[in-house]
Amino acid sequence: MNTPIHPLFDPANLTDQEAARLKNLEGLIAAGIEPYPARARRTHTIAAARALYREAGDAAPEVSVTGRLRRIRIMGKMSFADLEDGTGAIQLVLRQSSLPGDFYDNIWKRLIDLGDFVGATGKLGLTKTGELSVEVRDMQFLSKTLKPMPDKWHGVRDQEKRYRRRYVDLLANPSVRDIFRTRAAIVRALREYLDSEGFLEVETPILQPLYGGAAARPFITHHNQLHQDLYLRISFELYLKRLIAGGYDRVYEIGRDFRNEGVSFKHNPEFTQLEFYEAYADYQDVMRRTEEMVAYVAQQVTGGLTLTWQGHTIDLTPPWRRIPLRQAILEATDIDYESYPDAESLAAEMRRRGHEPDPRSTWGKLVDSLMAKYVEPNLIQPTFLIDYPRDVSPLAKGSPHDPRQVERFEGFMVGMEVCNAFSEINDPIDQLQRFVDESYRARHGDDEAHPIDEDYIEALSYGMPPTGGFGMGIDRLTMIFTNTDTIREVILFPHLRTIKEGGEQETDEGEDVPGAQ
Repeated sequence: MNTPIHPLFDPANLTDQEAARLKNLEGLIAAGIEPYPARARRTHTIAAARALYREAGDAAPEVSVTGRLRRIRIMGKMSFADLEDGTGAIQLVLRQSSLPGDFYDNIWKRLIDLGDFVGATGKLGLTKTGELSVEVRDMQFLSKTLKPMPDKWHGVRDQEKRYRRRYVDLLANPSVRDIFRTRAAIVRALREYLDSEGFLEVETPILQPLYGGAAARPFITHHNQLHQDLYLRISFELYLKRLIAGGYDRVYEIGRDFRNEGVSFKHNPEFTQLEFYEAYADYQDVMRRTEEMVAYVAQQVTGGLTLTWQGHTIDLTPPWRRIPLRQAILEATDIDYESYPDAESLAAEMRRRGHEPDPRSTWGKLVDSLMAKYVEPNLIQPTFLIDYPRDVSPLAKGSPHDPRQVERFEGFMVGMEVCNAFSEINDPIDQLQRFVDESYRARHGDDEAHPIDEDYIEALSYGMPPTGGFGMGIDRLTMIFTNTDTIREVILFPHLRTIKEGGEQETDEGEDVPGAQ
């Protein structure tokens, strides 16, 4: 074998096991065996082979199965091995007398390692102990594994290593693989529900000339050919509502959003969101649809309407509890924010009661901070908080009963927000004034203020019917369905800090929860 061109495969830098596997690779090449062929012979998945034997028994035709070697037991002239693919596992039986030439002695016994990928061809049958096996008459080598497999029994415990090398985590921890199967089932069920209700799935731009639809800092990139800065989207909202103005009645999108913010047990800079918009609906209609949709997902994914999360039994049965935001904060803090009509008086009352509000906060953000700190952590069962301050909801329609409030709700479970929705503003003049108010906040230091989107105002000027809108984080919903307490467990490749030379990690001042990775 040629001298390695990179220190990764320099024998001087390898462990004894890695060096032995590299030597076995050289042995395969010397024996004329291609260690990384382009094609594999396979007639059945392992699950299909098992089903075939259940139907045909010993009359089943010969099969060719493929997978990773998970266990090898060599017993002289006979060996047993466990082969695993994505559908299951099956035992292989290898006999020296049944394999061609010197394959058994010089290849199988000397050059094969745990974790190698192989193809096995032979008849299906039961061993004396009743275990279904493939009596191997021919074996194809498919991929040489140069790293030893992680400890099957102890798995990979270090969280940082698990997230950085998710491929090893998946190999070692079958329960992690199950989390992402559940995640896929959740997304599939959401699509089934919305499709059955007449919603059209669409795709909107990820690179946008102007960000909007949420209170968040964007990531900025640059298009060289156009000589133009662009933003990674923070929301789909304004583009989806353009489609409602354009004549669609019900649309939705499931995709990635990007927000340049801190990380925590419930925040990742890149996350997956569902948003839908429904013409001729208001926030009360959207609340009912939310309950119905999440209940449908639970039935499809778990078969019931209750979940277990960190020792709590979560009951998703509609209807969910509805509490006005004002009432929830009053019960939690003894502060009636309506009694303090401006930021100065509300902040003073908060300080009098031992709180430490951000002096730069608007009145609405002070209200929101009370909710986030004293109400949200205690909302374990599904709950809607309804009727929010106008100045933290620049896209929500005002309440006909109170000019300081809007028709908005947020849904909570297990002490965190899972969805946000409202009756949408469809008055272009009102929406423009909200944007102008936001630009004033931006000039005074609010880096999450919404920019003025003149094209969106033009879309509204062509007319948009009364509309209800909704957004939900798929990652957080998956956390609840899989009984996990950090978002990094439900994102295959979560964002992690850079490791400096010498192994020291860079700090991340954005983390807001003890124990966050």
